Amino acid sequence: MKNRLLAWLVHAYTSLGFVCVAGMAVLVLRADDASFREAFALMVVATVIDATDGWLARAARVHEVLPSFDGAMLDNLADFHSYTSMPLFLLWRAGSLPGHLAWLLLLPLLASAYGYAQVHAKTPDGFFLGFPSYWNIVAFYVYVLRMPGWLAAAVIILFSVLTFVPTRYLYASRGGPFALTINTGAVVYTLLLGYVLWGGGHARILALLSLLYPVMYFVLSGVATTRQARTRVGAADV
Repeated sequence: MKNRLLAWLVHAYTSLGFVCVAGMAVLVLRADDASFREAFALMVVATVIDATDGWLARAARVHEVLPSFDGAMLDNLADFHSYTSMPLFLLWRAGSLPGHLAWLLLLPLLASAYGYAQVHAKTPDGFFLGFPSYWNIVAFYVYVLRMPGWLAAAVIILFSVLTFVPTRYLYASRGGPFALTINTGAVVYTLLLGYVLWGGGHARILALLSLLYPVMYFVLSGVATTRQARTRVGAADV
């Protein structure tokens, strides 16, 4: 009974992501800057839940204790809304893309649905295959930096296309290459985003500065992918 209770508590913790999503929906409908920023703050909270519930699930051995309940499905449902549907809804409600370009928001919505439906979207050695639907991050920069319509459209199209390209991206919460660097940086990054969202001084400059973390993530993902490719080639030559 104790193990089952712990397992259900882990699933309840994952379900808090849906509470965050409900809050995001209410805030986005209010359609003012303060509410949009609070919605982004809830996206940060949902991301923290997503980054930690997997570790808790493995510690509580939820698959063994509750084999009839699919925690991964629960997690994916919450993630799709907090990482994709709500951020895109926010961009539409905020008018971040001019009216004649707003339809482009359907591209990341469909691309993300494709990504989540892929059986091998996550590899056993700690990678995502294809852009991992970080539309909450994309939406944050499009909105906070007040990107012009053409630039926002270009960014959205680019990352939508990258979802279909099976390039490897680090999945740091599962360990793997550079996990300590990525996870440590994520803590600093989260605090910095929180400061920007709550209207701290020099918010735009700090938002631009915070871009260093996503750039580092992409660079290290490329480095890890290149290293693995070289290792496979070397092994094949032996």
